[in-house]
Amino acid sequence: MQSDRPVFVIGCPRSGTTMLQLMLHSHPRMAVPPETRFLLPAYYRRRVFGDMREASARRGLAEWIVNDRSTKFRDLGVDGEEFVEHAEAGPGSLGSVIGAAFRDYADKYGKARWGDKRPSYIKQIDILLRLFPDAQFVHLIRDGRDCVASLKEMPWYTLDVYHAVATWAEAIDFGRRYARRLPADTYYELRYEDLTADPETELKRLCVFLGEDFDPAMCSPREAASVAVPVHKVWHSNTHADVTRAKVGSWVTRLESWEIALCEQMFGGRLVANGYELSGVPRLPRDQLLTYQRTAQRRRAGRVRRDVRDRLSRMREPAPIAALLTSGQRALAGIPQQATPARELVTH
Repeated sequence: MQSDRPVFVIGCPRSGTTMLQLMLHSHPRMAVPPETRFLLPAYYRRRVFGDMREASARRGLAEWIVNDRSTKFRDLGVDGEEFVEHAEAGPGSLGSVIGAAFRDYADKYGKARWGDKRPSYIKQIDILLRLFPDAQFVHLIRDGRDCVASLKEMPWYTLDVYHAVATWAEAIDFGRRYARRLPADTYYELRYEDLTADPETELKRLCVFLGEDFDPAMCSPREAASVAVPVHKVWHSNTHADVTRAKVGSWVTRLESWEIALCEQMFGGRLVANGYELSGVPRLPRDQLLTYQRTAQRRRAGRVRRDVRDRLSRMREPAPIAALLTSGQRALAGIPQQATPARELVTH
């Protein structure tokens, strides 16, 4: 039986996750859409929408996904009315309603599996597993100095270099945590530098993890860029060209000397552990390191507050969470495999 597990592409922003998204979308069995903004907001606001075992609650959540301007549902190119109907008629859980949007996207391309790409998901893997307990995660790792250099240049990135450094360090730390916790068929890591140097070899290995046959089209993702990358995202313009290594190691000229030192002092051990060499630039004075440490502490405190709020919300959840759309999800829920289409299976 071929896999129908959802796949999430994760990592530090500017690590090449959009390129990997397009490579996966180029596979004949997989559809990975542009970034959306409804999965996590729907989860955090789940009490507002009510009990998903009620058809009216499923319709209300689906209509919010379609109509709220913050969700970017329109980037999927999916018929909103049809999605609302599918969500209302589908299984009674939060994950099922959310997953129905991605499944409709896959249906649009005649594909059996769907995925999602958002770098920040690396911090919410536990939430994604609550929603989609059979999910697979692909963590793309890139030299942190290149990520920091690229983040600084993005029009949407308004934070300073200290935050950029912390962002890469956090992505690596969360990845290490889940690499230890999750089964080998659930979590997978690969390096951007290896993927761009030999796409075929790396994608063949990735396909083994995903339980899919390799397809050569995956090595030419630019064909998928016109349909899976919104035109307004000009910072992804490189995805419309062939896979390139032009920016590998470009941090040497894109970062100032003190920024390189900050990176190497704050996450040098992580760089070495992932196969990257240090430059050996002079160390920074104590005051600049303290600025970074204060930034990192504030970010940790913010995550702790969010985690506490989520734990409290879990004590008062109004409805089932886990999706019941795939064979694996239904098996984990103890539902016998049957011929009934998932979108007709409603839990009461």
